Formats: sequence, structure tokens, C-alpha cells
Amino acid sequence: MIYVCIPTHNEASTIGVLLWKTRNVLGEFGCDYRLVVYDDASDDDTAEVLQRYRRSLPLTILRSEKRIGYGRSVEKLLRHVKDEASYPKRDCAVVMQGDFSESPDDVVQLVRIFEGGADIVACERSDEGPESPRGVRMVRWAAGTFLRRVIAGAPVSDPLAGLRAYRVIVLKKALRDRNEEDRLIHSDGWAANVELLARLAPHARRIAEAPHTPRRDLQTRPSRFRPWTTLMALARLPGSLWSSPAGPEAA
Repeated sequence: MIYVCIPTHNEASTIGVLLWKTRNVLGEFGCDYRLVVYDDASDDDTAEVLQRYRRSLPLTILRSEKRIGYGRSVEKLLRHVKDEASYPKRDCAVVMQGDFSESPDDVVQLVRIFEGGADIVACERSDEGPESPRGVRMVRWAAGTFLRRVIAGAPVSDPLAGLRAYRVIVLKKALRDRNEEDRLIHSDGWAANVELLARLAPHARRIAEAPHTPRRDLQTRPSRFRPWTTLMALARLPGSLWSSPAGPEAA
């Protein structure tokens, strides 16, 4: 089973189309899947849109009445999958954004590599050309200073990217001794993606990468990315994160 996990806040203009496109892509691919959306206290029509699609798609909707942020939304989704998956050694959770900055077509690439035996499949880094926002290019350039140890412990070219596939058994191992209060992810935004990778990598036997091209041209709202806030969040990642043992945990 492929669980496509989508953290969402005020994405009424895109979430329905994204769900339908994902359904078409995964249906053509021929895999069993479930869409799991976390509605993080949206105050637009996101909840109404999700309810309409619930009748025609294999869709689970989770919701918070109070805003908890991207990082905690992702963790809520992964904890739900960890509890729901029937075959943790075979099932996987794919995290994808709700604003169409990531294409459902890329999920198929992740799943193919996952089915080849990888426990974590991340997206390859895409070179940020001159058309990319200046703030994005600046943060990616500066982040290398903070992320050398993460890259060493988890051999991926882009620890900032959120589009990834995780084998459920890896989630179970990482969350085995953590209750709801003992959070896996404490940061937000790109820093949350880095923290999640660092927490899960020690439990993965194999980490691989898949091609990926960001699709900023399909976004229908202004980006919520804040360069300075992102840099500060990366700089504040805890020192204990870097001391996490690298390499797979014994089964």
C-alpha cells in the first residue's frame, strides 16, 4: 500500500485537482494507494473541497482546529500511517506538498525505486537556475554550512526537499519509544525536512534518490517560503541531531 501524505493549509484552489491528478497517476501505475491529508486549521474552503472528494477517492482526512505548522502536520501524517499500515515492511508513506510545487508524476519514480528495495527514497537536487527566486538560491547555498553532517549521515544530494518515500517499518523503528509528546520533528519548513531525514536515516538499510523537477509554475498562491526564517531554523537544529548514529539499525 502506498500512503500519499499531504500536509495542507489553505489550499482550496489546488488540493482537489492535486488529489484527482494523483488518483489518475497512481491508478495508471497500478498500485494500491490511499490519500491521507492533514488539514492544518484551514480557514478557506479546503475542508469543503476535501469532503467532496472523500466520496470518490480512497481519502482519509485528518484535521487540527488550531494551526500546528508544517513539521507537526507531517509528523501527524506519518504517525497515522505507522498505526494504519498492515504490512510495514512492504508499505510506504510518500510525503507531498498540497500546492502543486511537486508533481504526482514524481511519486511514481519514488515508488519504483522503493519497490527496488530502498527504505528511504529522496529527490535528487535540482540545480536552481536564474529563474528560481533569489531567496531560494541563497538559502540553498548557505545551508551547506549547516548540513554537512546530515549529508554525511544520509547520503542524499538535497536534504531540504520534502518529497520523499519512507518504508513504514522505518517509521515504526524511529517512533518505537516516542509518545505523542515526544515529538520526532520540532522544527518547521525546510528545517523540518532535514530533521525528519536525520531522525529516520539511522533506521534505514538503504537510501536512494529519484529525479525531480520543482513545478513552481503551477502554484496558484504566493510562496510561504521565508529565506531568513528558514536559515535561522536550519541554524537552530539541535546538536543532538548531528550525533545521531549513521547507517542502518539492525533488524
